[in-house]
Amino acid sequence: MKRLFSSESVTTGHPDKVCDQISDALLDALLSQDPNSRAAIETTACVDFVHVMGEITTNSIVDYEAIVRETIKKIGYTKDEYQFSDKTKVIITLNTQSPDIALGVDKEGAGDQGMMFGYACDETDELLPLAFVLAHKLTSRLTEVREKGIISYLRPDGKSQVTVEYDDNGNIKRVDTVVLSAQHDGDVEIEKLREDLLKYVIKEVIPGNLLDDDTKYFINPTGRFVLGGPAADTGLTGRKIIADTYGGYAHHGGGAFSGKDATKVDRSAAYAARNIAKTIVAAKKAKKCEIQLAYAIGVKEPVSIYINTYNTSTLRDEVLLSWINRHFDLSPRGIIDRYELRKPQYLILSETGHFRNPASKWEVIDQEALNDLINL
Repeated sequence: MKRLFSSESVTTGHPDKVCDQISDALLDALLSQDPNSRAAIETTACVDFVHVMGEITTNSIVDYEAIVRETIKKIGYTKDEYQFSDKTKVIITLNTQSPDIALGVDKEGAGDQGMMFGYACDETDELLPLAFVLAHKLTSRLTEVREKGIISYLRPDGKSQVTVEYDDNGNIKRVDTVVLSAQHDGDVEIEKLREDLLKYVIKEVIPGNLLDDDTKYFINPTGRFVLGGPAADTGLTGRKIIADTYGGYAHHGGGAFSGKDATKVDRSAAYAARNIAKTIVAAKKAKKCEIQLAYAIGVKEPVSIYINTYNTSTLRDEVLLSWINRHFDLSPRGIIDRYELRKPQYLILSETGHFRNPASKWEVIDQEALNDLINL
């Protein structure tokens, strides 16, 4: 029996990703002036319209509308024919954060309750699942060939999906299916589009040894994809949480990242959990590992820590838990300080993925913690 698993990704021009980038561009602008800014910024976008809403507490003075327009322009929506562009109508509705929430955060507690997951596995150099990595590389390449003019007729919206086949022991065998959809100008022949995307995107990204004569390709499977972005499908911040994390290979607590400052454990604790899981796999103490952290609003320490190594570790969970407690301060303040989460750095993450930037502090493995784990 075939064992198949699929993951998807979207380009920066996907309507939900447009909203993620606007929310995180605004957060970066706030943090650049006031590192202690608190924000929960939601964006929605549709035909020729953007609405930014949410709660902030900051001393920053920001031209919100200008940042929205610049973000849309950078993505590539610059033409009236797209029915959504940097000239689109923008409405800003940002209010002050609730003082009830501030009571807990001011005491260095969590900004909300909830559970967050971190995951790592040894399938790729990034210690992420292969289908997930390949799906993201496809959309990154799709954006690259558009911006560099390698495929000159592409527009910003696009999606990918990769299906990987595993053997009975969980080892990677091959890529079974590749799905790639790209927005394009109206005068392009579909067969030309399919040939170009296969040559310049798929074959450039997916290693040849993973492809074979039975690999299936679905390239713009419905044919035309001229109208795209928010003009074709309303976008909303936080609606691509699986593509933002682990492509469905791991659990998800339901909380989105974009537009939220680091006092929101939806974001900060998910980064910390990833770092812990990644260190365990990097130390070769498990082939894959999932960490769950759970918090109560206003409370400093997590109310629970859960470890799942999928029976791939020789260490008992209590040994791993003791190691975690020795090396990781999992209070919101501890996480913020360790991973430098008050710095403006979030727009690039909403563009390329939250666990794919090697410069992110939560992607950097602490050598002391690693060595201690290796010696257990």
